[in-house]
Amino acid sequence: MIETESLILDKAKFSDWKEMYHNVWSQPECAKYMSWSITANEEDAKIRIMKTMAFQKEHDTYLVYEKSSGRAIGFAGVEKIGPYKYQEAGICLGTDYMRKGFGKQIVQGLIQYCKEEFSAKEFIYSTRAENRASILLAESLGFTMISSISKVERKDGRRYHFLQFSLML
Repeated sequence: MIETESLILDKAKFSDWKEMYHNVWSQPECAKYMSWSITANEEDAKIRIMKTMAFQKEHDTYLVYEKSSGRAIGFAGVEKIGPYKYQEAGICLGTDYMRKGFGKQIVQGLIQYCKEEFSAKEFIYSTRAENRASILLAESLGFTMISSISKVERKDGRRYHFLQFSLML
């Protein structure tokens, strides 16, 4: 579990399927900069939460809960990519929870977690070039851009630029 001022990052429970479906998985705006496709119905959301729970057992990934309401409002995680080097493993918030400073809290919480748990020395943050809010977030936290890679989106074949930012800890 990771705790910030307004959020708790914790492992998913089956009962979270409905909030994740309504707040995140069914929202085209949430999937806009992500590699996943929206979930079309509640039955698929129940299957997705089961897959999420299984994945989280083996990975440092979490659902994001708003402290004040207890609602599941997104997801985030980290992964090791080298000795003392970690990266975020995808961060997404529901549209009603964007532009409230929660993204910044999540990134700061993940960085702190990696420093405390793994003695991380470097943290990598990635985003798509068209995601201006995400780029501004990285810059506000002192990250430096280290690469721009042209990629093709698997779900629709569109080209995009994948940016990576580094922060030495």
